[in-house]
Amino acid sequence: MVTTRLDDDAAKAAPLFENRDWRLHADGLEHRDTGYFIDRDTLNARRPDGHWEWPLHLSEKSWCGVRSFREAFIAALDAFGIAPDRKLTLSFALGFGTRVGGAAPDAFVPLADLVRPRAPAPRAAFAVRPLVAARA
Repeated sequence: MVTTRLDDDAAKAAPLFENRDWRLHADGLEHRDTGYFIDRDTLNARRPDGHWEWPLHLSEKSWCGVRSFREAFIAALDAFGIAPDRKLTLSFALGFGTRVGGAAPDAFVPLADLVRPRAPAPRAAFAVRPLVAARA
């Protein structure tokens, strides 16, 4: 019987987790189509208010689907021993918004799109009249 063993490079290259959009490697999380990479050491980056950086940042990317990203991000936290907290849930909600109708798997609308101020209505144009000098 012949036994084969992955060499160290192949073992390091093998994904720890993957879904339709993301791959988790020993050194971080990679988007499969774009190559966008989140380094392992920065996965738990927080903003000064305690919200998680990556859910808020990636919600701005048109190519990032919330379900597959959330699944991969949680898998990465679990794989690297990073404890999620209440602010993680809030970060996803603030960044990706809430489900707005439809059955599409990534039919989330960024909160900013829901509350984006509308441009003020155009004002009626005033007719410009020439100034007339007062008579003495």
